[in-house]
Amino acid sequence: MSNIRIIGIDPGTLRMGYAVVESADGEPRAIAWGTLVAPTRLGLGQRLYSLYSRLLELMESHHPTHAAVEEPFVASNVRTALAIGQAQGLALLVAAQAGVPLASYPPRQVKLAVTGSGAATKEQVQQAVALHLGLSSPPTPMDASDALAVALCHLQALRSSTLLS
Repeated sequence: MSNIRIIGIDPGTLRMGYAVVESADGEPRAIAWGTLVAPTRLGLGQRLYSLYSRLLELMESHHPTHAAVEEPFVASNVRTALAIGQAQGLALLVAAQAGVPLASYPPRQVKLAVTGSGAATKEQVQQAVALHLGLSSPPTPMDASDALAVALCHLQALRSSTLLS
C-alpha cells in the first residue's frame, strides 16, 4: 500500500475534532490533531463559516489522500442532531472541494475498529488510540482523540479492501 494520509473528522455542534494520520510503511503515525472551536458569540452562519475556513486550511496544509468523518449519533435532541449534521456537511463540502475521497463511519464501527468493541467508552477509545499510534499518553482533547480513531478506522478499512482485492 502506498503512502496514505488521512484526515479524520469528528463533527460537533460548536467543536470539530480533527486528526491527520499517515501510513507509509504499514504503521500509522499521527501527524497532527486538535479541535476547531467556533466562537459562541457568532451567529450560526458565521460559526459554520469559521469551521469551514479552518477545515479548508487543514486540508491545504496537510494534503490528505483520504478523508473520513464520524456519522452523528444523537439519541433524542433534534437541535443537536441538526447542528452536528451541519458540521458534517462542512466536512463533506471541504473534502469534495479538495478532491479528496471521503468515507463516513458510524460511532460503533469506529469503536470496534480501534478497541475491538463497538460499545467501548470514550476513555477506552482514547487509550486504544494512544496504543495504536505509540503515543506516550492518551491524546486530548476528546474531540481530537475521536478524530484520530476515525482516521485509524478508515486506515483499517483501506487495508482490508487492499487485502481483499
